[in-house]
Amino acid sequence: MKNFLQFVICILTISSCGQITTSQEMGFEEYNPTSTLVVPGEEITKAKYPFVDVHSHQFRMAEQDLSELIGHMDQMNMAVMVNLSGGSGDNIEKITTNIQDHYPNRFVVFANVNFDEVGLPGWGEKAAKQLEIDVANGAKGLKIYKSLGLRNKDVNGERLAVDDERLDPIWAKCGELNIPVLIHSADPRSFWDPMDANNERWLELKTRPGRKRSSTDPAPWEQIIAEQHRMFKRHPNTTFINAHMGWFANNLGKLGELLEEMPNMYVGIGAIIAELGRQPRNAKSFFLKYQDRILFGKDSWQPAEFPTYFRVLESDDEYFPYYKKYHAFWAMYGLDLPDDVLKKVYYKNAMKLIPSLDSALFPED
Repeated sequence: MKNFLQFVICILTISSCGQITTSQEMGFEEYNPTSTLVVPGEEITKAKYPFVDVHSHQFRMAEQDLSELIGHMDQMNMAVMVNLSGGSGDNIEKITTNIQDHYPNRFVVFANVNFDEVGLPGWGEKAAKQLEIDVANGAKGLKIYKSLGLRNKDVNGERLAVDDERLDPIWAKCGELNIPVLIHSADPRSFWDPMDANNERWLELKTRPGRKRSSTDPAPWEQIIAEQHRMFKRHPNTTFINAHMGWFANNLGKLGELLEEMPNMYVGIGAIIAELGRQPRNAKSFFLKYQDRILFGKDSWQPAEFPTYFRVLESDDEYFPYYKKYHAFWAMYGLDLPDDVLKKVYYKNAMKLIPSLDSALFPED
């Protein structure tokens, strides 16, 4: 393992007398060569069609100046941003007021649930009622963070499972209100695997050791994912958007099976574009087959990173760089999706799940 992870690259300069004059040691973390491959293609800085970003986090939206966000959005052709970090109660009201006062058709906010008091009498009904109030005050959906299943505990200090039946009133209320639930459960499977030479997320785990997990920290990956799927199946009248393609973007065959099993499940592509960009033919086939169930989402708000998403989805370019080496040390390839599929991924599928979106922002078909 040591030889692989801390390999030495020797750069040798041969003098006129044929002797070695210099050498250099370089760790795996620093090795990031510039490709010498010359192929057609160029960066795409603006999406071909207006798009809805269903996975964004803005934590100051209650008071921030939204014009700065609008500037970035207009440059990349983002029609609507969905802020998943709305909180609840007064914060939802403040965010909605800020949006309505300045850009009423460009932002959408999702509410969040506080799970701290799960286990107290009547918690589920109380939480469902608060969600109903939040929706009445402008929330268009519910976002569930990965802390459910990983960190959240009930009042007895026990890990709160994603499919805990005490949470059922929440999911049922979302179905009743016809609002989607965008849920992030667990993390990439590799975070649970041994941190050795076979783990392709080794560099990420080395530089961000807090992401490493084990079967007891706090539960096996398979268990958390199974909890999520059981919950989806138990609430067929509720629509779920599985963030990060449910961590199956590296196994699209399995993801297809899950989509067939759970017709109420959609998937977002936030933070997994590197998985799609390394399997362009397989990923394109998947997008063609499940074009009605895939939504655009970026996750972290870094405007400079959006062009990689556009290029993977829209172009037929080959071997272009990903923006974070610790996420992916491999190159990207374009899927070259047809226009009708691009429109669904960029905005049509989102309009189906969030009917309040302003149709005037999007092309007439």
